[in-house]
Amino acid sequence: MYYHEAANFLFDLRRFSVKPGTERIEALLDRLGNPEADLPCVQIAGSNGKGSTARMVESVLRESGLSVGLYTSPHLAALTERIRVDGRPMTDAAVADFVEEAKPWLVERAAAGEPLTFFEVITAMALHDFARRDVDVVVLEVGLGGEYDATSAVDPVATAVTNVSLEHTAVLGDTIGEIARTKSRIARADAPMVTACSGEALRVVREVAGEAGAPVTRVTGPGGAGGDDAGGEDDADGGAAEGDDTGDEVDDADSPDGDLDPAIDASYGGRVSATDAEVTFAGESAGTYRIPLVGRHQATNAAVAAALARRTLDALDEGDAGDGEAVGSFDRALADGLARATWPGRFEVVDTGPLTVLDGAHNPAACATLAETLAEYDYADLHLVYAAMHDKDHAGAVGALPAAETAIACRPALDRAEDPAVLAAALRSGGVDDVTEGDDVADAVAAATDRAEEDDCVLVVGSLFAVAEARAALYRTVTPKSVDGPADAARALERGGVPPADAARARGGVDHRTCSLRLRGDRANRVAATLRTVGGEAAVGGVGATGDGGDVDGGGSAGGELSPVTLAGSVAEFRELCDRLEGAGGGLAGVAADLRERLGIGRGSAGDPAAGVAGAAGADDYPWSDGTAVMGVLNVTPDSFHDGGRHEGLADAVAGAERMVEAGVDVIDVGGESTRPGAEAVPVTEEIARVVPAIDAVREVPAVADGDVLVSVDTRKPAVAEAALEAGADVINDVTGLEDPRMREVVADAGCPVVVMHSVDAPVDPDNDPEYDDVVADVIADLRERLALADVAGIDRDRVIVDPGLGFGKSAAENFELLGRVDEFAALGCPVLVGHSYKSLYDAVGLGPDDREHATVAATALAAERGADLVRVHDVAENRAAVDVVAAATDPERPE
Repeated sequence: MYYHEAANFLFDLRRFSVKPGTERIEALLDRLGNPEADLPCVQIAGSNGKGSTARMVESVLRESGLSVGLYTSPHLAALTERIRVDGRPMTDAAVADFVEEAKPWLVERAAAGEPLTFFEVITAMALHDFARRDVDVVVLEVGLGGEYDATSAVDPVATAVTNVSLEHTAVLGDTIGEIARTKSRIARADAPMVTACSGEALRVVREVAGEAGAPVTRVTGPGGAGGDDAGGEDDADGGAAEGDDTGDEVDDADSPDGDLDPAIDASYGGRVSATDAEVTFAGESAGTYRIPLVGRHQATNAAVAAALARRTLDALDEGDAGDGEAVGSFDRALADGLARATWPGRFEVVDTGPLTVLDGAHNPAACATLAETLAEYDYADLHLVYAAMHDKDHAGAVGALPAAETAIACRPALDRAEDPAVLAAALRSGGVDDVTEGDDVADAVAAATDRAEEDDCVLVVGSLFAVAEARAALYRTVTPKSVDGPADAARALERGGVPPADAARARGGVDHRTCSLRLRGDRANRVAATLRTVGGEAAVGGVGATGDGGDVDGGGSAGGELSPVTLAGSVAEFRELCDRLEGAGGGLAGVAADLRERLGIGRGSAGDPAAGVAGAAGADDYPWSDGTAVMGVLNVTPDSFHDGGRHEGLADAVAGAERMVEAGVDVIDVGGESTRPGAEAVPVTEEIARVVPAIDAVREVPAVADGDVLVSVDTRKPAVAEAALEAGADVINDVTGLEDPRMREVVADAGCPVVVMHSVDAPVDPDNDPEYDDVVADVIADLRERLALADVAGIDRDRVIVDPGLGFGKSAAENFELLGRVDEFAALGCPVLVGHSYKSLYDAVGLGPDDREHATVAATALAAERGADLVRVHDVAENRAAVDVVAAATDPERPE
């Protein structure tokens, strides 16, 4: 079975209506061998805030050293986003395998009049995948309610009810008490429950939990949890379906809370950057923490997450978090976990000039919370991009939003989307004088951005579907492909999810001038058809695929999925394609602009669509701006995986730097902490004590002192980076890819070049085995997200270098795939560094740790030939020679 077949089968299940009870999913799980039986699960219910709380809990548990499965809804760009293991989404291949296994039984059930819903099947698929991946713990966001939700097929080790408000009254009950009763029935004997409820809701939660034998922990915060989820809006079968949310939790003053003192009392310190806020906890885990989620309500969500993560660890017997060393360990994991818990599409700042915010708020309560959060930012005029589903309270939602100077009403590609004319009327009634009607979300965002001044704000709001389309357009990535012959073409099409029939038809026309990108299904097919019309070739994969070589002209945005499309043609054909797309409407002008930029085919310019990696645009003073630069590794550690201890002494470090300079190094990379598999973390003070004296000494080497050779520091710690910069380092090399927001600030303030590396764990966890569909495409997508965070933090893109992260969470085959396709990283528009020196990938060709010098040199030559801008190596002289030979062969006149 192919992914497009599996995904379309799953999305088709949305036609079945929800029925109360877990009997159906339990029957499916039994059919699958009860994968949930051995999974420790955490369930998080609530009217609002449960999605961001789940994300924070997952992040804290991962920082505590656990392998964590996370199940949330809805998704923004792909179904697989809902099901993640250690941050990575479920693979397309795993989805296809699951559906192939489950489909016959599901079809039989439907034929017998007992069909399962989309959410029930997706929940079972998540549990099946988590069991297959052997995770340590699973965090489940409850869909609708609690008692009858599909996630309640598990027996949780810990639970939470974030809050309760009047929502989904037709399903959950007419009062706060009734809704609280339904949500809190996720309680299980001896499984601790955490809640931020108050008043009548808290009374009911305590009563239900007491009946179940579950101890209750209460947290408090500034005004209750909520805001970001607002009940969801995606799954009409009850997974996270939006309903009639009417506001924040109702607090009954006659129901005292004083007999249950809060374990944590959270306060909100306000925004500390464009994307981050500060919260302070009193009680357990007392201290001040940073979260990448702005808004007062997020302080309460963070308190729920902190208390729940601590109790989950206790329930898993991961050590007593009550005192001593365990407390320090947990609080470090809590600080790092909260700081890294990004949550796309929920008050997501994607630009600062103009301030551009994406938020899925779609009812009055959520829009009021959004308005309160937006008030933390300074801006002149507000420009709305508004889209919503037809069954929403448009007048109430618009009335709760801040006053806007202009608004564009538009429509996502979904049958349930409201007519822009109706939305425009609601906007005018809500007091917006300048309202226009659009159709396409991407076009509306582009128009709003064009009309906004630098100090204005553009707000995309009303639907997570609209947010998803805006995000897809803003972060669209055109990836160049090197295709040499039919075999390469076949592989490129297979990686793009193209069915065999389409691949067989297209591969003869897929030549070296090829690229791929992901588009909404209908757009993917329109672009493909247009390119074929002008003489090029194209094939569509994913949910937009046909599987029979035919064209699909409409429809194809099943479940909000983006479809990969592979395009091939001459310069003239691509130019004609772009000309036609620019006049076609429907968001295609933006596609044309992206193709022109990446392929270098501006009007009247022959361009070079086959150009290699992007080489430091605008950074002419850097050694990697003209050919491949050589970065030499200078590890001042006793346990480096290759040259451990060789440069540990200061005199040895200086001698090593001098040898590198003599051999022709361009950058010397000083490292004070090993990231080899199983390496122990080095305390900040110790790492500073290692690298700062070494940098001071290396800076005295004449070529370094003269500025002919740059000094880099290899660190993942912001404090170490700051100290290294003060000591004279020129470049930051972060193996965690700027995951820590404080590191992003250090780099932005310094204005220095930075290497953003792709990694899953640092140091490398030898037991972690991430799964990829197409490792190159997946790594590019992950790095694209990191670059977006860097952009918003104020880091100049011209100073960013990307590193695919060979050896970090990839198999040997995947490492070689990354090496062989390094030219595709041109999609990111940044210089590319390849770090391959002496790594274990060479085991696959029979070379052990002591016999990898020649393999490293060969890989350097390959990387340079593929267009890498920097290579990071231990042996400078040998690899410098390889780089120079490749340069001479590429440009024979260059040596002279």
